[in-house]
Amino acid sequence: MDFIYMTEEGYKKLSEEISKLESVDRPEVIQEIAEAREKGDLSENAEYSAAKEKQAVLEDKIAQLRMQLANARILDTANIDTSKVGILSKVTLTNMKNKQQRVFTIVSDTESNNKEGKIGISTPIAKGLLGKKPGDICEIEVPAGVLTFRIDEINI
Repeated sequence: MDFIYMTEEGYKKLSEEISKLESVDRPEVIQEIAEAREKGDLSENAEYSAAKEKQAVLEDKIAQLRMQLANARILDTANIDTSKVGILSKVTLTNMKNKQQRVFTIVSDTESNNKEGKIGISTPIAKGLLGKKPGDICEIEVPAGVLTFRIDEINI
């Protein structure tokens, strides 16, 4: 069994998503099925077939998310080593080519969100930063080429 490491915030979001799917989306789909069933012959009822398919997809998603929740292990930020880059590290980098600074937080893949600066631990950039220390220069191969960063700071 593979554990899924996540923050307490990520665990809470996952729990809330499951709750919404079960308490809001599931009853809506059940209602759609009931309404389609009332329209007559189920063998030729496209609305009924579509609603049943939607239900199957929803139940599969709920099962997958429940499996993630069951395998989740919440990371304790009090025990995170900030002397080198690891999961939950908030890393301030300088791009050596254009001198722009970026801040990334390395999170589990299930919590990655580029808009929030959260990158999944299995991404090329995160893999290239793991274990590095402030002042280190990292050359990281990404699909667009090679990026060179200096690690300026590591926080939680």
